[in-house]
Amino acid sequence: MPSITAAPDTIRRLTLSTLTLPLATPISDAKVFTGRQRPMTEVVFLFAEIITAQGHEGIGFSYSKRAGGPAQYAHAKDVAAAVIGEDPSDIAKLNLKLFWAGASVGRSGVATQALAAIDIALWDLKARRAGLPLAKLLGAHRDSVRTYDTSGGFLHASVPEIRERADRSLADGIGGIKIKVGLPDGAEDLRRVDAIRAHLGDDVPLMVDANQQWDRRTALRMGRRLEQYDLEWIEEPLDAEDAEGHAALARALDTPIATGEMLASVREHERLIDARACDIIQPDAPRVGGITPFLRLAALADHAGLDLAPHFAMEIHLHLAAAYPRETWVEHFDWLDPLFEESLETRDGRMLVPQRPGLGITLTEQARAWTTDSVTVGAD
Repeated sequence: MPSITAAPDTIRRLTLSTLTLPLATPISDAKVFTGRQRPMTEVVFLFAEIITAQGHEGIGFSYSKRAGGPAQYAHAKDVAAAVIGEDPSDIAKLNLKLFWAGASVGRSGVATQALAAIDIALWDLKARRAGLPLAKLLGAHRDSVRTYDTSGGFLHASVPEIRERADRSLADGIGGIKIKVGLPDGAEDLRRVDAIRAHLGDDVPLMVDANQQWDRRTALRMGRRLEQYDLEWIEEPLDAEDAEGHAALARALDTPIATGEMLASVREHERLIDARACDIIQPDAPRVGGITPFLRLAALADHAGLDLAPHFAMEIHLHLAAAYPRETWVEHFDWLDPLFEESLETRDGRMLVPQRPGLGITLTEQARAWTTDSVTVGAD
């Protein structure tokens, strides 16, 4: 039987764009009520669009909340030329090449987040070229993933508003509800959780998220008070970098502990894993540098027996969660809906992996209109 050899391809052009997505309502979590941050009114995105010599295309994105968007865009522009002329199939090689092109600014934070948009675009391109959804290219364990709603549970929303939003989410096929806690008055947190659990009943998965606002003593005390509500997990009860504190809390409580979304490298997540600091790890591919490092992290987490619930960006994380060996969760946010022509389908408590090639996303004209700057490197 004759062998089939794919013709080599090269990256011809890379376009980077920054756009600002306005939020319909200012968003407040515990960091606002404790005075550490202002309400969030917009999200800044970095998009990378790649075209190869053979005409294959890929799109990826990273994002920043409240600060850092211009820095991501600036760093990506500085290093983007490193991939021009390279074979787009060599993603791990290109991820490393981009890292070394900007290594002087470090291995975490803005630098890795800027590279993430390009790395994700390369994976999207590879899956599109194969004619497969990204989950299938990676090797899916399932065609749908359990999903929970976060958009309606923020602290600026009243209990009646949260109840109404939860009812809509469940009717739309979303399976679980997450609400924010971490108010200066812990009794008010408990009142809100009690009201939502009573409204949902015992069968609907309920999660809470303190957004890093408790100290160790408060987290233990609140965690013990929250045990009665049979929560799916308590998220970010402590400072994101306090691996030892999270580990002690995970040992002390029956309720699972989830954390990891604010960490910006594989190495930082390794500390969580080595310390057994959580039951559910919550990496964010755009924050850790893209899909390439996310897959390394996921392998470590699976080896340690951890469950996975990636943070935000469901358009990316649905595919990655579907490819994780253990049953996972994916976070449903409606904030990004105006950016993409396609919608993700939810049914019976699960989010369905789309059958479109790659990530299965296309930018809307509205997204183009929100673009504030763009630059292209490579051939016209």
